[in-house]
Amino acid sequence: MKINFFSLFISLFSINISAQQEHISSFNSVNVTYKFHPKFFLFAEGQLRGIEDYSYPDYYEIKGGIGYNLTKNHKPFIGIGRYGNYKNQRMDKEEFRIWLQDVVDLRAGKFKLENRVRAEKSWFYEPQKDLHSDRIRLRYRMNISVPLNAESVKPGTISANVYDEVFFITTEKPTFARNRVYGGFNYQVDEIFGMSTGYLWQREFGKTGNKNLHFLYLSLSINIDNNEEKNYPNHGAD
Repeated sequence: MKINFFSLFISLFSINISAQQEHISSFNSVNVTYKFHPKFFLFAEGQLRGIEDYSYPDYYEIKGGIGYNLTKNHKPFIGIGRYGNYKNQRMDKEEFRIWLQDVVDLRAGKFKLENRVRAEKSWFYEPQKDLHSDRIRLRYRMNISVPLNAESVKPGTISANVYDEVFFITTEKPTFARNRVYGGFNYQVDEIFGMSTGYLWQREFGKTGNKNLHFLYLSLSINIDNNEEKNYPNHGAD
């Protein structure tokens, strides 16, 4: 009965995507967290996304920054990044971005609730049109994770992870620009490596209409921490 219900759900989901002429896109990332000091850590990430074609990347991100462990559950961070969008295998829009964020973790039993607030400033260049522009964007994410086969995250632990993130642009209309919902699983291979996979739904709100994106998410996380007390990061699409 459970298998039949799951098959029916997948069929209805596929029909709904086809009816809207939507498809599954790819969202792939590798990120590294290096805690080089009891209070400070470095973070770097690379992303490739196939938005129009699952097998052909047409978007990339290269970003990184430095964070500070104000407390075990409170981590301010500053970052910079370069981003690129391609159309017809040609660069369509380049972006340079800086951001400030604050992350506060709350715990309720086995559940970890991550509250992340981020403020971004971006500068864009569209080489095919020779246009320059900029943007200020605010983001808030509530991420919930829970280990399924252990009391806490450690090597060999499988965790479930869900989040909802909202995006607001202060310099454009509509102000509420995006909603992103993610659900998936993480496997902590050992003290350094973690792998994640899941489904991400993204709703884009624009002046000429709205757009849905459906991503299959795959990620490899590398956490280098020489401290005795390990604090594995939340794994979710960024």
